[in-house]
Amino acid sequence: MFLSKNDFLKARDFILTNARMIERRLFEFHFANGGASGVFHAVYAYRNPDGGFGHGMEPDTASPESQPLFSIMALETLDEVGYLTKKIILNDFMPYFESITTEKGGIPWMFRPKSDYPCERHFKTVKEWAALSTTAPLLGILEKYEVDVPWMKKAEDFVWSEFERIQDKHAFCYLCVPRWLMFLEHTKSSSKAEKMIGNLKIWIANNNIICEDKTDEGWGLYGKPHSLNYATSPDGMLRSIFTEETLELDLVELVNKQKEDGRWDTWYGISEGTKLEWAGIQTLSVLKTLKNYDRIEK
Repeated sequence: MFLSKNDFLKARDFILTNARMIERRLFEFHFANGGASGVFHAVYAYRNPDGGFGHGMEPDTASPESQPLFSIMALETLDEVGYLTKKIILNDFMPYFESITTEKGGIPWMFRPKSDYPCERHFKTVKEWAALSTTAPLLGILEKYEVDVPWMKKAEDFVWSEFERIQDKHAFCYLCVPRWLMFLEHTKSSSKAEKMIGNLKIWIANNNIICEDKTDEGWGLYGKPHSLNYATSPDGMLRSIFTEETLELDLVELVNKQKEDGRWDTWYGISEGTKLEWAGIQTLSVLKTLKNYDRIEK
């Protein structure tokens, strides 16, 4: 099944009239021959004087303070569009990351907001210790761009110890797993990485992680992933977990989940406005996956 041209245009119009500037610029980059510089400027609108990124770069908080996760998201987005460089990493990102590194060698996932700006409740109780899913992708990006700084040695020790500690506990999180894979793909410890990737495949395939109930309104959202959340493209590192039949059925269902106004919806959001922002993020994500599988009608 293909997303029809008319339904693609509905999705485009939903993004262009409801999504944040960052998703609109990313849509232009991926689907309308837009330049990477537009994405860069949209991303840097979230940057603070301390070098970190805040201001609700994830719509669950309006807090302006810099957050490690948001700074990782900024790096990932610049990498996605080919704008990231070694110079940008060293000058614009590493001073902030080095300033928030814990004694264990990793960087936290989030900090509790110090302001009273609106945010989801879980931000107010977040654990501020070092996290695998921020430290691993940063290391992976440093390796990918051939950056070599002293920070990396202790951080890598932390990452391997965390993999050993948590085992399969967070394999359900399809947002975390790609961040681990960024590290595992680029680390020089290739034999250890190969073993870990093998473990990930086993855990995802055998631990009842995939949501089989396509009638569940949460299908494909956090905690209820489908195959395409892990195999976002045919050449993805986890593609081999899934059969052609599984992927085909999920592609069909993904196309069918589009709403009448063009969006793919989520249950996230602390206001009507941020619900639209999350829907913009989700809609762009689905369109990129469908494009990767060549499922958008020409």
